[in-house]
Amino acid sequence: MTAPATFDAGAVGAVLPSLAERLLPGAPGPAMDLVSDPLPAPLRPDASLTVLDVTEFFGETSGGIRTYLLEKAAYVAARPELRHVLLVPGARDAITDADGVRCYRAHGPRIPRQRPYRFMFAARATRRVVEHERPDVIEVGSPALVPWLVQRANKVADVPLVYFYHSNFPRVISAFPERDGGIRPRLSRLAWRYARRIDRMFDLTVVTSQFSANELQAAGIDRVVRVPLGADLSTFSPVRRAHRDATRALHGLPRDAPLVGFVGRFAKEKELDLLLSAWAQVERRSDAWLVLIGDGPKRAQLEALAAGRRIRFVPYQSTRAALADLHAALDIYVAPSSVETFGLSSLESLASGTALLAADRGGVCEQVHASGAGRVFVAGSSASLAEELVALLGDDLAVLSAKARVYAEREHGWSHVFDRLFAVYRDVVR
Repeated sequence: MTAPATFDAGAVGAVLPSLAERLLPGAPGPAMDLVSDPLPAPLRPDASLTVLDVTEFFGETSGGIRTYLLEKAAYVAARPELRHVLLVPGARDAITDADGVRCYRAHGPRIPRQRPYRFMFAARATRRVVEHERPDVIEVGSPALVPWLVQRANKVADVPLVYFYHSNFPRVISAFPERDGGIRPRLSRLAWRYARRIDRMFDLTVVTSQFSANELQAAGIDRVVRVPLGADLSTFSPVRRAHRDATRALHGLPRDAPLVGFVGRFAKEKELDLLLSAWAQVERRSDAWLVLIGDGPKRAQLEALAAGRRIRFVPYQSTRAALADLHAALDIYVAPSSVETFGLSSLESLASGTALLAADRGGVCEQVHASGAGRVFVAGSSASLAEELVALLGDDLAVLSAKARVYAEREHGWSHVFDRLFAVYRDVVR
């Protein structure tokens, strides 16, 4: 077996942009058919471990799951004894290779009102990729169609299956079933029943927070291992705070006022309407501004709610460097969602030296408690959000900034994360 390459936290940051450009080129390649066309020989035939990742949650402007998969690809690229295969939906069938990593894009139609995500209907293509690439372990990263496609494709190969609990889909259906009336509590119960059903397909479920582990175990899903996610510590850094005035000016943001922000997908489960509801009180009690960075199906609705207030919108950032500049230009990052399984963007803000406000339920509040770099508010309460945000604006943000960075460096370099995760894969294979 080839000896592992030396690797540090900064290596991923150096490799990732070029690797992503080669795996996910902007211009489409020649037309092909994953079902009938010849497939190229597997990369790194002497690799000691091959991981196949299959998910629907991967799009041109998607966030945390895409970042996780590309960071995993960069980790594998630096380690010749490993091989990584991705199978994700796309606008057309395609295959791209880069440094021991292969990405299959299977044609799938867009999911209505869930741009940029696409359906994964490619049953025959999935079976063919599994049989051709012969992975040692398959990781499934979405709960809808992919588990069934992979189970069917795996009947002959009988490869160990791992489920990565990225989406807290029962809570997305109903964040507070105990408070809701009507059909939502029933839908929530059905979602947990479905979660138990697909759990039977897998050898193990990976979660990223104790919150998720507790929720799954309470639902009767107990073959669970926790592996928190990481941050690119070389890209997301307090060093970028030195040019925060220039970053704010570039995006039309105020330079002389406190700046509160959110980065991510504008979707129902992010609970951004809660943040905007609280913002009227924050405006009355401070001179702070709010910036929402990203895109998603609720953008138009949020812009209408924000009209006439100290709120700005910044489009999705296509480069990690531009995104890191914005994280470092914030004084406070707000994570209003109470259903997050982890909160990767929150961690990237902590790595950038930005204080954090989070709901007291969900994966993000664990980062607040572990770092000491912020406050929590009562989940689902706009009044509590406003109260804690105003209080946080009055805290010593320089002290919190230092705590935030120390925490990110101590526990969340990507190399450490994937060392742990690949150890889990090897245990499952054994």
